Amino acid sequence: MTRLKTRIIDLIGAVGPIPVSEYMALCLFDPEDGYYTTREPFGAAGDFVTAPEISQMFGEPVAVWLYQAWQASGRPLPATIAEIGPGRGTLTKDMLRAVLRLDPAFAAGVSFAMIETSPRLTEVQKETLAGQPVRLDWHQTIETLPKKPLFIVGNELFDAVPIRQFVRTSSGWRERMVGLDDEDGLRFFAGAGSVDPSLLPAGAADAPEGAVVEVAPARAALMAAIAERIARHGGAGLFIDYGHLQPGIGDTLQALRKHDHDKVLANPGEADLTAHVDFAALAAVVRAHGLDVQMTTQGDFLLGLGLLARAGQLGAKADDSVRQAISDAVERLAGPDAMGELFKVLKIQPKVGTS
Repeated sequence: MTRLKTRIIDLIGAVGPIPVSEYMALCLFDPEDGYYTTREPFGAAGDFVTAPEISQMFGEPVAVWLYQAWQASGRPLPATIAEIGPGRGTLTKDMLRAVLRLDPAFAAGVSFAMIETSPRLTEVQKETLAGQPVRLDWHQTIETLPKKPLFIVGNELFDAVPIRQFVRTSSGWRERMVGLDDEDGLRFFAGAGSVDPSLLPAGAADAPEGAVVEVAPARAALMAAIAERIARHGGAGLFIDYGHLQPGIGDTLQALRKHDHDKVLANPGEADLTAHVDFAALAAVVRAHGLDVQMTTQGDFLLGLGLLARAGQLGAKADDSVRQAISDAVERLAGPDAMGELFKVLKIQPKVGTS
């Protein structure tokens, strides 16, 4: 049993069942035993591989999009290029290389920012980005960023923001809780209190008993803060995550450990907990701030920014094994049976004529 699991069992024993959102937050961000505060989750030696770790062909198109968004905004300077939830810093490293090649004057005229809450990951990022010929600062929140146009990217950010779950019971909708079974093991329960119907997504009224719906007020709050900053000071945002473009009914909470699925309640603090992102809900938050939203799949996004041409350039002078690796990376990033369809892209920009 993990140390965090023992602590959670003790907590529930003292105060009673806790909401899924609280359980998820403890598992991921507990200061002493949380997954992201204690572990190195990324890459082959970790628990999962993100797109930037697969190939530079992911980060380079992202940089091109941000550069084009900056141009479309009237080339404002000074401005900030930021990544929120930057992992090991691989995406920003690839973006910097592309930006320096695209427009060295642009790279010199903007500041680059990493928004990271984990001290441990901050140190990893500083190692990854050591020696870069640009101004690079670290922040724990977007609130401390300079009040100037912000061009921000987040990859696999929102899937790790805690969600609330509600379950349909014979007596109506109840919040899904984590409590203790008869042997003091963790298990899911339906809470005792009724649920305000306004919290539930469309279609919930027709869902069968046992159905689960998910809402994510913490995600909405984070997106609102980002959208408010862009609406006020200008800029653009690009967010890539796995999820769905239309809201739906279903339990998407999952645990990942050592590149395989784990039981959600089995290993708190030692497995990554994620849930699919409701892009329609995030888009509604953005539109409420008067901004324009476009949504697409990761495959269409990367292909539209020249993924195949870049693959050809990288493989032109390579041997057969390297060309095969490049081809495999293209398929993994953009293929419909890989990340190309599962991962979605949310683009945020001021409406034409308002930037």
